[in-house]
Amino acid sequence: MSFAEAKVLSITPLSNDESRWVSLHRIAYKDPKGTERVWESAERRTRPAGADIDGVGIVAILDKPTGKEIILQKQYRPPVDKVVIEVPAGLIDAGETPEQAAVRELKEETGYVGVVSETTPIMYNDPGFCNTNLRMVHVTIDMSLPENQDLKPELEENEFIEVFTVPLASLWEECKKLEAEGYAIDARVGTFAEGILLAQRLKL
Repeated sequence: MSFAEAKVLSITPLSNDESRWVSLHRIAYKDPKGTERVWESAERRTRPAGADIDGVGIVAILDKPTGKEIILQKQYRPPVDKVVIEVPAGLIDAGETPEQAAVRELKEETGYVGVVSETTPIMYNDPGFCNTNLRMVHVTIDMSLPENQDLKPELEENEFIEVFTVPLASLWEECKKLEAEGYAIDARVGTFAEGILLAQRLKL
């Protein structure tokens, strides 16, 4: 698959009455000194009733003979008009737990079947701009399972995802290399890579 044909064709204003996925809001609030102020915010319209998060990000590590590798994806994202380096991720369905969503999304997007080992606290993607949030879910993958040898992703018609892996020990350098090649680095990938770099340098 090539992303060469993917590009933004036009950008036009969108009202809340027309939008399906997001809405814009003007928030009136008081600051810590009691002064009334106004903030502009975006929020998703997709969060299921009763859910406390919009979606999940997935940290899936493969334990290979040559070392541990993280599963990443390349996916074109129109808002930045770039192919973005991301972890597998997706929105949560109604009645679904974060753990169930993570296992489902990992299978759909990559073909890998895994078991949840850890779920993080709720994280806010960009709280100065929107209320979008998620939990990062750590998934363990048993490479001896037949289904993890013969991968069969279940992508939707409008999903175009290229799956690849990167050695954890060199993730920071790989992010720098990918950026130089024109890719955009998702904040979750970049933060994870920076955390590994700091752990290496500080010998944590």
